Amino acid sequence: MSQHAARPTGPDPSGGTWPPRQPAAHGGGWAAGGVVFAGVLMLCTGILSILQGIAAVARDDVYTRIGAYVYKLNLTGWGTIHIIIGALVLVTGIGLLKDMAWARFAGIFLVSLSLIVQFLFLPYSPLWSLIMMAIDVFVIWALATRQEAASAVADSRSGV
Repeated sequence: MSQHAARPTGPDPSGGTWPPRQPAAHGGGWAAGGVVFAGVLMLCTGILSILQGIAAVARDDVYTRIGAYVYKLNLTGWGTIHIIIGALVLVTGIGLLKDMAWARFAGIFLVSLSLIVQFLFLPYSPLWSLIMMAIDVFVIWALATRQEAASAVADSRSGV
């Protein structure tokens, strides 16, 4: 018979319950799993943004603008922007997977910036930009939810 099975469950003579319950974190498993998934997505989107930028810099005929566009910038400029933001998102995704505190805040900022850049890039690659924007929204949600979960656990430990 295992030791766990020999212990009673339910009310404890001292007034608590056995086994003692751990305080539930606000956001639970979805938030924790979402952050890991967001880190992996940040790695992937960072690499894909770098490749997207390299394609725009290397060959101006890879992307063609659809219709007139208010935010006129040549493809070399867009490619450079994608390479820089992609590299920053990639590094931040690595930091997020290593559970570094700065990575969550930087991730929210950089992925928000990536979302804006993808919106501005819509006339050049509409379907791909929409897919990247949807991924960016999920990453922002996952990182913002993680912040709530971390503060709820800290509050429960401090007795607030």
